[in-house]
Amino acid sequence: MTEHTVHAKTLPAPLGPRMWTALIVLGLVGQLAWTVENMYLNVFVYKTITTNPTVTAALVASSAIAATLATMLIGALSDRLGKRKAFMTYGYVLWGASTAAFGFIQVDGTAGAFKDAVALAVLAIITLDCVMSFLGSGANDAAFQAWVTDSTVPANRGRVDGVVVIMPLVSMLIVFGLLDPLTKDGRWMEFFAIIGGFVMLTGIAAHWLVDDPAEPVVTSTSYFRDVVSGLTPSAVRANPFLYATLLGWLVWAISVQVYLPYLIIYIEQYLKIDAYAIVLGLVLILASAASILGGRIMDRIGKVAFLMPAGALYCAGLAAMFFARGFTAAIVAGTIMMSGFMFVNAAFSALVRDASPDRAAGRVQGLRMIGSILIPSVIGPFIGAAAIRGTGSYVDEFGATQSVPTPTIFAAALVVAVISLAPVLLVRRLHPAFLARPALEETEPA
Repeated sequence: MTEHTVHAKTLPAPLGPRMWTALIVLGLVGQLAWTVENMYLNVFVYKTITTNPTVTAALVASSAIAATLATMLIGALSDRLGKRKAFMTYGYVLWGASTAAFGFIQVDGTAGAFKDAVALAVLAIITLDCVMSFLGSGANDAAFQAWVTDSTVPANRGRVDGVVVIMPLVSMLIVFGLLDPLTKDGRWMEFFAIIGGFVMLTGIAAHWLVDDPAEPVVTSTSYFRDVVSGLTPSAVRANPFLYATLLGWLVWAISVQVYLPYLIIYIEQYLKIDAYAIVLGLVLILASAASILGGRIMDRIGKVAFLMPAGALYCAGLAAMFFARGFTAAIVAGTIMMSGFMFVNAAFSALVRDASPDRAAGRVQGLRMIGSILIPSVIGPFIGAAAIRGTGSYVDEFGATQSVPTPTIFAAALVVAVISLAPVLLVRRLHPAFLARPALEETEPA
């Protein structure tokens, strides 16, 4: 990637009804599938296979690796072809089919045929999860996110990312409110089929909703070189602001992954709140409303200026969650934490879009996946698992050792979040020089 990182488009682009519809529909339905993968798959494993937190951590890490590979490969290919629409349309259809396939993994059915049914079930879940994550990331993290970058400009990205980042929360609210009863009744096949069906229908709808604003990149370099171009030292030297932002996002995202895979289990098993869907629902509604307002504030005061107070709010929320006990306290603390989460995520996301080299938005999505998903998903859950093993083990009535997440996951997450202050300060220092650079079109491929 070259050093011309500032988009030539600087005036606000019109965001019409069709653009907003495509952004909301594809963003929301995609996040429905990620809610299943990121949260409910962990619950499914916990309730039907094993309570071992290391298995949950391995599931998260392996799917993150598959997702990152897909984003790098599909992102670079969509840059070369100048086509995001086809990857979104066909990708969502295949993504939905693989999500529905989780319902066909029958744990009980394997017990009679194989000696170690637990190990077989874990292997099957991890394999299918990697396939689903590859398809989903190619369609969503590579093609959809690059399309959002192509279709926006710095002047309106705070507003756009303020909406985009609430999609995971809205999707969780929908799943908790409408589909969680299916999981409580053990009707996992129906649960996975409904989500998968919606994702497939969205892929079909994308054919009419999406236009391709990107242009093909004519280049003499190989496809493999395009895939790895963002990992070279020369790319870092040419784009210091981009990589400083990615580093800050990486450390902060590790903090999120310390507790997020265990959050539902923590609320239900440690806080003993059976109506965890209501707690999470109220938190998600309040945090989503705050995020939309925060996106507009971000566009007014600037993304970098917004980042520090957003991080402080997130840290305050983690501290509050450590001490929160009971229904009301969990709602208050959770709202503070998730609002800060949304603010920080939106700021980092918008800053990375601003710093993306022209005609390289797809390749930048691969870097974003490495920084915000892969490395945090490999490191964070294992930090959380270590915290749980030290404080949350007990022997059940059958003499088996069980593990339950404890408040230490929020304390560990807070420590990591404070460490992220160092790269955030670097972002603040580099930002003035980044803004002073000329907004030039690249004269050769990124």
